[in-house]
Amino acid sequence: MPLAAETRSTPAGGPRVAGVRRLLQSPELSAILIQHAYRGLRVQFVLRILLFAFMALAIAAVPPVHGRAGAAVLIGGYACWIAALAIWARQGGVGPVRWMWLALVVDVAVLSALTLIAGASDQITWTADLLVNGFFVIPVLAATQLRPGICAAVAGAATLAYLAASVATKAPNTEPWGSVLLRAFVFAAVAAACFGLSRVQLSRVLTIGQLAQQRTALLGELMGLEARERTLLAEQLHDGALQYVLAARMDLEDLPADGGSETRARIAHALAESGALLRETVTQLHPAVLEQAGLARALHELGDGMSGRGGLRVTVETDAWPEAATGWDALLYGSARELLANVAKHARAATAAVSLSSRDGNVVLVVADDGVGLSETARQARLAEGHIGLASLQTRIAAASGELVIEPGRPRGTTVTIMVPLA
Repeated sequence: MPLAAETRSTPAGGPRVAGVRRLLQSPELSAILIQHAYRGLRVQFVLRILLFAFMALAIAAVPPVHGRAGAAVLIGGYACWIAALAIWARQGGVGPVRWMWLALVVDVAVLSALTLIAGASDQITWTADLLVNGFFVIPVLAATQLRPGICAAVAGAATLAYLAASVATKAPNTEPWGSVLLRAFVFAAVAAACFGLSRVQLSRVLTIGQLAQQRTALLGELMGLEARERTLLAEQLHDGALQYVLAARMDLEDLPADGGSETRARIAHALAESGALLRETVTQLHPAVLEQAGLARALHELGDGMSGRGGLRVTVETDAWPEAATGWDALLYGSARELLANVAKHARAATAAVSLSSRDGNVVLVVADDGVGLSETARQARLAEGHIGLASLQTRIAAASGELVIEPGRPRGTTVTIMVPLA
């Protein structure tokens, strides 16, 4: 995409923004640039429709004596051109953002041609003098582009066209040269202001994109830190507490058979449960299956491990998942683990369902339960009590350019949907 512009740091230490082409290599920044570019295109279409209405009303209210048919054909063709541009832009993609600047050339050409047609009747009507004011819309149209270079070129061309049209209509309406030049000066000032506005808008959009990049980088560092801490804790549990439990079980087996069968059975059961819980904790803290077999398999094992807690039955559905690794596998796994843990602790649910799918370029993770539900009031109350797990999860998902939505389940319970872009 030739959105090639570069802003330099100011002496006051303003933000330095690198070339747009290089920054567009980042999906986050590319999406932000395209989103804001389409906002500019929507404003541009509104202004272009207003320009069309101005030209049509000018011809209708003050019709030229000569060239009415040509003016009508030109205005009708311009209307069809605007409609075709709108249909093209609605298709989305990079194409309209890349090439819509050519429409600005058409705007200047149509208005110039219409002014020349009306100029043939300038000694009789004021049509051309009225139409020449429409050139003031052109620099504003160009300012909606996030491309200061194109804005400067179009605004410069519009300034020359405005001056030429003013000179062409000078003799019939006996306007003095001073008035013509002063009006051209005002037009040039408006064009310069539009160019400056375009630069400011581009700088702001790029700053937003850079902040999004930094946020994503910080999230990656945070996730890496959490993964390292969980791995370290898992190793410590495995090499420490779990080994002591296993050693105690071995010592228990060495006890004499007459050491009290009931007591022996209770101790053996307690040690077996402790060992199983420690193994489950180690697995959840550092799921090797996530790296070896992927997110879908890791979620199935997580569901199997969570089933049985408090009578909870967990089902996992990943048939709609293409088994593709994403940059958010660890985040999604951790989110599912935290949500299922909340269900087991607080929801008083009998069943929980986890589904993983890909939809419209996003990873969609849904965790639903049939428990008591979670109202907004209850969420705020738990947050006030210091339960920040869900709020922290929402922050991490938002930092990944994703969305977390909490909705009431049907007929009861809670449904949590997480969507993050495929990366």
